[in-house]
Amino acid sequence: MRVDGKRVAVVGATGAVGTEMVSVLHRRGFPVSELTLFASERSAERTLETPFGTKTVKPFTLDAARRHDIVLLAVSGDFAKQYARDITAEGAVVIDNSSAFRYEPEIPLVVPEINPGAAKGHRLIANPNCTTAILVVALNPLHKAFGLRKVIVSTYQATSGAGAAGMEELTTQSRNLLEGRPVEHKTFVHPIPFNLIPHIDAFQDNGYTKEEMKVVWETRKIMGLPDLPVSCTAVRIPTLRAHSESVVIETEKPVDPAIARNILGEAPGVKLVDDPARNLYPMPLTAATQFDVEVGRIRQNLIFGRNGLEFFVCGDQLLKGAALNAVQIAEVVIA
Repeated sequence: MRVDGKRVAVVGATGAVGTEMVSVLHRRGFPVSELTLFASERSAERTLETPFGTKTVKPFTLDAARRHDIVLLAVSGDFAKQYARDITAEGAVVIDNSSAFRYEPEIPLVVPEINPGAAKGHRLIANPNCTTAILVVALNPLHKAFGLRKVIVSTYQATSGAGAAGMEELTTQSRNLLEGRPVEHKTFVHPIPFNLIPHIDAFQDNGYTKEEMKVVWETRKIMGLPDLPVSCTAVRIPTLRAHSESVVIETEKPVDPAIARNILGEAPGVKLVDDPARNLYPMPLTAATQFDVEVGRIRQNLIFGRNGLEFFVCGDQLLKGAALNAVQIAEVVIA
């Protein structure tokens, strides 16, 4: 079926996620008839070279945004809350990458490999947290086959999860540390070079951070499992790009690692990388810039036995965790 070209706007186009959104639109062959890049007054009128040609960044206005068919938001939650609903007033579909609307029951939270139907008929759609999006692509096919009883996750999250400023802090601090200069940190609460920080986002009353609770809340909503027991520990690590996750699941039915391996190897959005004899397993180095989420180290869990599985996941959080997922939602909307 032929899809007519769409007027597409990217709001926050000069940031790390906004830049990837423009790239993914081109890489996926999204039918763009007109592309507008919006940013803050500080970044407006900059000229950017994009796959769609030279573009001048425009200051955001509500009226200008409304004139588009698809509006991708790569902005703060406060900005999204202020403008997202108003942008939809004249028919535009808004896909928001912030956490502003993820937990509102009437707003769909969508990962197209899992719940594409949830996006249909809605003009405001939420994109999940990057860690959650990467996780559920691997969890969902296993749930369909074996049923999930419990999920325990430990994450190893790249500095790009904090945006361009996080990546810059890692590279600058590393250079300063190696050259004997003072190491100053602003984006992270501690120096990040040669370090791990088990603290992402604000601590909650239950001792978990908000980042960890996002994984709990969003996994349940996306997969339609409101009572699924999920626990997460989120750790920032000194890599530039791609998040990794160690996952343990208890299943309702006995799970055979070989069968699980076959299921994951055929799952949409998943690339099976699981050959320990050849030192092949998911890594940020190989998952970065890739659309698919790498899954490997698949093995029977020693605690849950026949009803337990353990595996390792790695995905580019700027892509599947943000820009790619947003564009995939747009593809569902126009299909």
